[in-house]
Amino acid sequence: MLTLAKQNGPEPHRKTVFAPARQAEKPHAVIIGSGFGGLAAAVRLGARGYRVTVLERLDSPGGRARVFRQDGFTFDAGPTIVTAPFLFEELWHLCGRRMADDVDLRPLEPFYRIRFDDGAVFDYSGDPATMRDTVARFAPGDVAGYERLMAASERHFRIGFEKLGNFSFASWTDMARVLPDLVKLEGYRSVYSLVAKHIKDERLRQVFSFHPLLIGGNPFSATSVYSLIAFLERRWGVHFVMGGTGRLVTGLVDLIKGQGGNLRFGAEVGRILVKDRRAVGIALTSGEVIPADIVVSNADTAWTYRHLLPANARNRWSDRRLARSRYSMSLFLWYFGTKRRYDAVPHHTILLGPRYRGLINDIFEHKVLADDFSLYLHRPTATDPALAPAGCDTFYVLSPVPNLQAEVDWKTAAEPYRRRVARYLSETVLPGLESEVVTSRTMTPVDFQQRLLSYQGAAFGMEPVLSQSAWFRPHNRSEDIEHLYIVGAGTHPGAGLPGVLTSAQVLDKVVPDAAAFA
Repeated sequence: MLTLAKQNGPEPHRKTVFAPARQAEKPHAVIIGSGFGGLAAAVRLGARGYRVTVLERLDSPGGRARVFRQDGFTFDAGPTIVTAPFLFEELWHLCGRRMADDVDLRPLEPFYRIRFDDGAVFDYSGDPATMRDTVARFAPGDVAGYERLMAASERHFRIGFEKLGNFSFASWTDMARVLPDLVKLEGYRSVYSLVAKHIKDERLRQVFSFHPLLIGGNPFSATSVYSLIAFLERRWGVHFVMGGTGRLVTGLVDLIKGQGGNLRFGAEVGRILVKDRRAVGIALTSGEVIPADIVVSNADTAWTYRHLLPANARNRWSDRRLARSRYSMSLFLWYFGTKRRYDAVPHHTILLGPRYRGLINDIFEHKVLADDFSLYLHRPTATDPALAPAGCDTFYVLSPVPNLQAEVDWKTAAEPYRRRVARYLSETVLPGLESEVVTSRTMTPVDFQQRLLSYQGAAFGMEPVLSQSAWFRPHNRSEDIEHLYIVGAGTHPGAGLPGVLTSAQVLDKVVPDAAAFA
């Protein structure tokens, strides 16, 4: 932890609230994986009196949110947007601390710059008046429809996030009780269908329907409940952590250690130990056995069921059912640093390609690597110049691509694809880019499968369609194994930082109190 803190900057003042004394007398919770779901679960269980051990197969914490440094540049590997900061603040509060003492969170305005293929720009803002004016500039006749759409987004937020987000959905009757709400919200519609109901201009339909892609969803099939993201962003804003998202990771690691918890890196779990259909510990690939009173998996959910549990211990999540489930798209990411700054480029830019529905169909349905693409360009040095050497910029660019169900040989396809992306960026928002890059690395769907153990290389777990949401998604409390719990993108409520953190929040409702093991 000290090494990580020093790499990220000066060590702030720390106050330990939970002393590690008498830890051995507490019931033991073993957590597989140190992504945000696993780290949040560790804090919550530590606050409830459990002795916590977090096991991470990689050499640093964070999972998809890990950090790497290269040639003086700092890169967040994954999440870059914080949209519900109170979910993090609650974790600090559980430890008697203030997040603001450890983490400098900055609101961004505008949230994103959306650039269409013809060069037109839509600055997506959190200010209602500014958004109305921007909508009017594109399509004056759609202003009233935009207002209706935002009202619908708020209704979805009130039900989908506030009421159902941290609901456990332990029984089919729980789902039956919420069906009237889902019908009232037109949850049977897709996000795009809901947007098209209110907005006529095709470019604006793209602007207001792209959000499911942030959590691995297809705007044309993701349930309209996910339209809540638009209101969630307006409600709490879009934020960036100074020093990068990795600051949140190291902050949570510090909270866990302050509670007396233990984190082990390079510790790969080979299997979850089951006795009488109850999780009783884990076995590392090294052969070491670690007993536990409860086990929480923050590993990819399909990987957990397919590879960490014996087939005869599973009923609902058989290999056949997992294979037949629908999985999110994957991602191609190019991390690069430039020897000059591009000050005209904002923190978040979404570059939409010449096709919208056609490209998304190629990614999700046809599963082919198209010749065109849409991109998300992250320039964190727009907000925090310290993430690059003086006079330089840190970037990553993300392209949604099919998961490994597509027949793409990424060993040969990755570099040509990177060059195409670089050429496009050079011709549009980063002039002369190809001669300015001084450090570079890529990540493909193969890396998601091999490094992050994501089934089919899917970047966000199961696809967020209605038939794979709420009760239909793998439960936070395993349906097959007692004392096994699931957190992260592959369980309820789903992917994205708010969803992952809320999955850990659900544990407060389904994990027994520590006193139950006395």
